[in-house]
Amino acid sequence: MAHHDVAVADGPVSRTRSHGTVNGGEAPTDTASADEMLAGLGYKAELVRTRSTWHVAFMSFVLASIPYGLATTLYYPLQGGGPAVVIWGWVAVSLIILCVAASLGEITSVYPTAGGVYYQTYMLAPPSFRKVAAYMCGWAYVVGNITITLAVNFGTTLFFVACINVFETEVEGEPTGVWQAEVYQIFLVFVAITLVCNAISAFANKYLHILDTFAIFWTFAGIIAILITVLAVAKEGRRSAKFALTEFTPTSGWPDGWSFMVGLLHAGYATSSTGMIISMCEEVRSPATQVPKAMVITILINLLGGLLFLVPLMFVLPDVAILTALASGQPVPTIIKSAVGSSIGAFLLLLPLLVLSILCGTACTTAASRCTWAFSRDGAIPGSKWWKKVDPKMDLPLNAMMLSMVIQIVLGVIYFGSTTAFNAFSGVGVIALTLSYAAPIAVSMLEGRTQVRNGVFNLGSKLGWFCNIVAVAWSCLALPLFCMPAYLPVTALTVNYAGVVLVGFSAIAAIWYLAWGRKNYQGPPVVGELGAAAIQDLDSDTPPKKD
Repeated sequence: MAHHDVAVADGPVSRTRSHGTVNGGEAPTDTASADEMLAGLGYKAELVRTRSTWHVAFMSFVLASIPYGLATTLYYPLQGGGPAVVIWGWVAVSLIILCVAASLGEITSVYPTAGGVYYQTYMLAPPSFRKVAAYMCGWAYVVGNITITLAVNFGTTLFFVACINVFETEVEGEPTGVWQAEVYQIFLVFVAITLVCNAISAFANKYLHILDTFAIFWTFAGIIAILITVLAVAKEGRRSAKFALTEFTPTSGWPDGWSFMVGLLHAGYATSSTGMIISMCEEVRSPATQVPKAMVITILINLLGGLLFLVPLMFVLPDVAILTALASGQPVPTIIKSAVGSSIGAFLLLLPLLVLSILCGTACTTAASRCTWAFSRDGAIPGSKWWKKVDPKMDLPLNAMMLSMVIQIVLGVIYFGSTTAFNAFSGVGVIALTLSYAAPIAVSMLEGRTQVRNGVFNLGSKLGWFCNIVAVAWSCLALPLFCMPAYLPVTALTVNYAGVVLVGFSAIAAIWYLAWGRKNYQGPPVVGELGAAAIQDLDSDTPPKKD
């Protein structure tokens, strides 16, 4: 087993030991023992543990927000090939992400902290490069959390405008949406949605698990309503099963195989939030078991929910050329209105997705604030002394939340200069999160998976290696794939700026590391204020004592 030096906080003593779960690898089963385990990992508990396995699973579900996440990016697979890419791309990516979730769950059962993949990368990597590896992983994780939250809130904005425009008026004899939103109006709606999500996350923190529970029932009620209504009414008729499940007609300009792959951004975006839930580990009662289970359960729920949403839409799909030519880039409102033949009926069916979009933005805001706070408490972000504070009245990292919110609004200003450049943030969010998930999995493989053998959520050798290889391979594919333009030929309006934005963020992180981090950043503490007692008790194979 790989070992790391442990610097005990109250003295210069250095011990060498492996850090897994307390009490011989058994998972903590209550709040006190979870806090003690956290102390053994180097941190003092500062957040309130209120979430159970199902609470975490429901929040993870809301982070992905199927079907909302699939609705806002349906343009990509429709252009990539149509129904075959929509349905089978979703199934394929969901199964791949199941391997990612299982791999991360294994590692999280050993290192359940809000630092998530960043902390895990540090603990699993060889000492020779663990500091820089953890630093870059942490930046990717934070950037991914913030940009995916930005993409969700902006996607909600565009989806909201498209939903309003199911109501039409005649302009020069042509039906036209009632709100031709100007750029500044779209930006203001985006800012309003961002503020609402932050307000809900901050002021309703104690009740977020109730909202998450409500969301899953609300979601499936909405999916069933859409499924029954569009198939029963089918105003424009129904497609054959062969068309709905197998039709493949690429219009992207890419070769057929690569066109299918580029269309996977749709499913990749919807599943990119898989590991964000790890940032909630310090608000979960038994994180070593509950968070891994929740991640895996959520993927299976999402797979089912996604199919229930997507398959009916493919049976009532209008002309794909019309959908891919929509200026809004939001085909779902048009598909549903075409199927029900009524603006009011379409809007009512879209209403559950709009509510879910706000809940999704709230969940992403919550997760982004926690990972920003966790990275800051290790001094890795400029001005960390401000961002690592926990508000004692609200029991949450309010400053970190405000930092994340301000960054999102500032980046939103880019929309005034280039809508195409701004759209790159969704791709950057997917890439950054995917790479951050791959980091601890890859270093665990380099170490022969020795440390995860002690985890209470263990896949075993054969299944573990299989899931790890699939997860890392997916990351290697996602990097070039999601930097590709959606279609050819490439122009200033169709170029994908995701690669440029990703390189820009990476350059900022690298420059900050060379200028400051190389000398000042020491990585996460292995044990903290309560660590000495925890280490002593671990050495004697007894549960650590409460301070």
